[in-house]
Amino acid sequence: MTVSSRASWDPSTTRAVLGLLRGPRYEVLALPGVAADVVEHLARGTTVTVTVSARRGQEETIALSEALTREGYRAVPHVAARLVRDRQQLAELVARLDEAGIEEVFVVGGDADPPIGEYSEAAQLLQEVGAGRIAGVAAYPEGHPKIDDDELDRALLAKRRGCGYAVTQMCFDPPAVGRWVQHARGIGFDRPVYVGIPGVVDSVRLAKIATRIGVGPSLRFALRQRGSRRLLRPGGYRPERLVFEMARDGATGLHIYTLGGVADTERWRRQTVERLANA
Repeated sequence: MTVSSRASWDPSTTRAVLGLLRGPRYEVLALPGVAADVVEHLARGTTVTVTVSARRGQEETIALSEALTREGYRAVPHVAARLVRDRQQLAELVARLDEAGIEEVFVVGGDADPPIGEYSEAAQLLQEVGAGRIAGVAAYPEGHPKIDDDELDRALLAKRRGCGYAVTQMCFDPPAVGRWVQHARGIGFDRPVYVGIPGVVDSVRLAKIATRIGVGPSLRFALRQRGSRRLLRPGGYRPERLVFEMARDGATGLHIYTLGGVADTERWRRQTVERLANA
């Protein structure tokens, strides 16, 4: 399915797109200045997940999540198994989440290689860090550049008991997401799935990130489709076409990877909702 114009959107699709865009989750990078960016552009009560990286460590993620929680956001820190040293540090982290009133976490394996301590997989942390909280986990419709598909399936099922939902890695190929969801259901993963899409971001930056995290194939797929100029246009990518296709395929929720573009992404979202609501 390609999108030629908004005129081709039937009323049910328009309602579905509006539903997705009125309550998305946002993912932000744990960088200086991000808290101010979020406060300036996103409404209080918005769900904002905060990434973690091996280079910057877990502390900056937790600190930013605490700050956003104090400002009235539903902050969701990423907790990386490979960045947790031992059970004592894990207990301290859990206590800190409790004290801050953080009600949700996103648990990942992480990129640290080798791990800094005794943990290497998200499943090893879920029961403890997710106790009394909602816990999300990652899903990979296009696979993982360092993990084979059978191992991804094993890990997904190992995380099933301790998680409340999954979020897909960003993908530009809606049918690939649909196939993955069917596959996940077939092997016994029955949790809700949020579809991950990039926000409004510079096209060159987006292409580099897509290649680095292993979703280059779906970006190339998208560019081969009719109307691809709407996907990567001069000055930046716009998510509208992807949201349309995800809505047509029955997506129940969006997770937007802002990739540093909080202001541009939220401006696009508000303008799109206003146009569709008044059409």
